[in-house]
Amino acid sequence: MNRFTGKTVLVTGAGSGLGRAMALAFAAEGASVVVAGRTPASLEETAGLIEAVGGAVTAVTADVTDSDQLHNLVCESVTRFGGLDIAVNNAGILRGTVPVGEVSEEDWDAVLRTNVTGVWLAMKHEIAHMKENGGGTIVNISSNLGAHRRIPNAAAYIASKAAVSALTRAAALDHIHQGIRINAVSPGASAAPMSLRPGETEADRARRMKTENPLGRVAEAEEVAAAVLYLASPAAGAVVGADLVIDSGASA
Repeated sequence: MNRFTGKTVLVTGAGSGLGRAMALAFAAEGASVVVAGRTPASLEETAGLIEAVGGAVTAVTADVTDSDQLHNLVCESVTRFGGLDIAVNNAGILRGTVPVGEVSEEDWDAVLRTNVTGVWLAMKHEIAHMKENGGGTIVNISSNLGAHRRIPNAAAYIASKAAVSALTRAAALDHIHQGIRINAVSPGASAAPMSLRPGETEADRARRMKTENPLGRVAEAEEVAAAVLYLASPAAGAVVGADLVIDSGASA
């Protein structure tokens, strides 16, 4: 399929894991892709994978906690490819995996600043462009941990992702009249580094998932990417403010 031919897509947190899979999936369907993140080397690796299959891509180093850098990121996207049609706000971190009374203020602030304020700032600059240029589509990456499910020792992350789910719905209502359609995808344990416990191998995770997840396995990164592409596509034209959970049944 070539659902995104002629479209420019921005993906934050695109240097590895789910963000890289999303960027590759959009490029495979004809999009020009802007890959963004904090680590130039990993972004260049993602860009190289896209270029190797003939895709159009540019890599921009940007920290989602910095408003000026996000403004420049949107400007770079427009300058490089002539516009910004779709944005996927995927950048996020996991820290402070201890009981809530033991979470350090530093970890709490870092998680909320990146996972919530970073999504809000990204949307702020993306929306500013889209509302002046005929609209667009935004997909925020939340988590099944938060609005859908809770586990011990992840309070900062859970609080941040519950906020992303709520923020997405609020933004969707605020901006649909401007032609900007906003939704979220909430992955559970996926074939990405963040789902590995400290010291755990992929084989260890696979054994754990056989009992922890109803499906018996993690979601593949490509399966999560497919959900993002659906929400970004014309086929989801009436989907506004949705939060699509992709977690192998963990929160069912």
